[in-house]
Amino acid sequence: MSHLLRSRRDAVLGRWVELVTEGTRGRMTEGEVRSELTELYGLVEGALTDPGGTTAGELRAALADISRSRARQGFSPTETAVAVFALKRAVHENLDGTGGDAAYADFIDFSAYIDELGLATFETYANAREQVIADQAEQLLELSTPVVKLWDGILGVPLVGTLDSARTQVVMETMLQLLADTGSRYAVIDITGVPAVDTEVAQHLLKTVMAARLMGAECVISGIRPQIAHTIAALGIEFGDIVTKSSLADALAYAMRGSGLRVLSGTDA
Repeated sequence: MSHLLRSRRDAVLGRWVELVTEGTRGRMTEGEVRSELTELYGLVEGALTDPGGTTAGELRAALADISRSRARQGFSPTETAVAVFALKRAVHENLDGTGGDAAYADFIDFSAYIDELGLATFETYANAREQVIADQAEQLLELSTPVVKLWDGILGVPLVGTLDSARTQVVMETMLQLLADTGSRYAVIDITGVPAVDTEVAQHLLKTVMAARLMGAECVISGIRPQIAHTIAALGIEFGDIVTKSSLADALAYAMRGSGLRVLSGTDA
């Protein structure tokens, strides 16, 4: 096989580039594919010539880099694997039969080797794709748990959606960091966008409040709607001495008064 790859390099490489370019569906130019596969072709040829040499490791490393790149670019597993498996078809089409049974026996061994490389490529792709998904989930989690400055010394934590352990951890870390950075004394946790409050959600809220208290700050929970108040009472959930308010405006007014500010209504102005 190594002799065939050397003697018919242009034909085999050209056909390989053609097959892989078709599989990219326009997301890579033929020039980009050719540049990528030319390097791989040389590594495959070197690995077949000296199976015990360092080229085999370089080939796997190059395939791993391509797999990770394909995963980040949004290619499917099939589109990624074809970059490897298509080489078998390109080589098979260039067998002229002059080598007899020996040539086809070599091709079977070559095919098995390419299959092994393809499986390794797929495994790397799967791991890289899982990492991409995990990174995106973490970014979305951070976006869904913002901590903002409402006033000097007052932070706001608007929560939307289900509050679980992962989100609670992000909320606590972000809030505690901002409490330290700004020296704020109050944190308003608004749960208007939380669809339901059960025992688990209440425990998460209590953990967040206790973490803030360790930093010397007081938390006010706002957004206690009638339905949520009824559920909390029915479940027997105790918030203890934690201040709760029905709206964000009421919570902000409470925190401002606690900060020594005088809150006036429109008629008082």
